[in-house]
Amino acid sequence: MIKAVFFDLDDTLLWDRKSVEQAFKATCEYAKEQDRRIDVKELEESVRSEAKRLYASFETYEFTQLIGINPFEGLWANFQDHEQSFQKLKELAPGYRFSSWDLGLKQIGIDDEHLAKELSERFPLERRKHPFVYEETFAVLDQLRDEYQLLLITNGSPDLQNIKLELTPELVPYFDHIVISGAYGKGKPDKGIFEHALSLMELDKDEVMMVGDNLMTDILGAERAGIASIWVNRHNQTATDVVPTFEVESLTEVASILESHTNK
Repeated sequence: MIKAVFFDLDDTLLWDRKSVEQAFKATCEYAKEQDRRIDVKELEESVRSEAKRLYASFETYEFTQLIGINPFEGLWANFQDHEQSFQKLKELAPGYRFSSWDLGLKQIGIDDEHLAKELSERFPLERRKHPFVYEETFAVLDQLRDEYQLLLITNGSPDLQNIKLELTPELVPYFDHIVISGAYGKGKPDKGIFEHALSLMELDKDEVMMVGDNLMTDILGAERAGIASIWVNRHNQTATDVVPTFEVESLTEVASILESHTNK
């Protein structure tokens, strides 16, 4: 019998991808206002490319992969985390942000360090202005909160994930526990973080269902921990070797699956 639901945060409940897109759009449009030679879309593409390349070159890359922190989070995170492992990221972050924008501008023929610094400081402000939650998120959580215990299990820096939750404070009261990979020490798909979540809830793996959008973290991790899963496949992706227990196109389908699974 299902007693609890584990939810992923980014691009499951929060529409993080849209928030990043809006932040890039606003920042690149500002850049064009400063220099009419700039093409907004071209600048976004070049900065994204340089950010990913730089991010993978740092000594912290293996750690960010372990915890589950992506390059675009690095463009606005300050990593004010208590955990010692985040200190190097904190040191690298300002230079990484500047270099991503500086090299992105240079890639499209604009050599302007002053503008690069402005944009590297503007992007975090724009990202904070644009927190998006999926239209159905709160309705689904309202539907489930009286029937199930709810736990949030998210990859990332505790500082940054908590900022996201501060920007959408209505989410927090729904959850009995919030587990952040950076505080635990390893991220999804490591089965340990799921077992840690189970111990917090004092439940067995057969009493829980995992809901997430990412096959390679949320669903694979649940599978490794022996937990049933619901893959929220909003973009009609093709499944890989990782096979979810259930697949849906929207969170609105989650309640009926839980009900039928619970009543078996």
